[in-house]
Amino acid sequence: MSPTNRTPATGTTQRSADPSAASQACEKNSLSIILPGVGQLKLPPPEQLAYFAGIAALTALEIIEWPVAVVLAAGHILADQRRNKILHDFGEALEEA
Repeated sequence: MSPTNRTPATGTTQRSADPSAASQACEKNSLSIILPGVGQLKLPPPEQLAYFAGIAALTALEIIEWPVAVVLAAGHILADQRRNKILHDFGEALEEA
């Protein structure tokens, strides 16, 4: 079954360009910049960038040691990957329904 968006006023259906709603949500939530000579660089969402910047600042000010900063960053990345996988699977299940 292909995903459709039903317009309430007319009752007509539209097909989305990308069949995966989960892929669309991931693309909406990511940042990308184009650097001359390097190409396109995909960045995490602003909330994650702020989190990593905070860890970097705490490490630079020697409030936390660098091994603690590495563990915090790795834990955050692993938790985010798990959350993204769950959301992706949920989006695919909704599309099949």
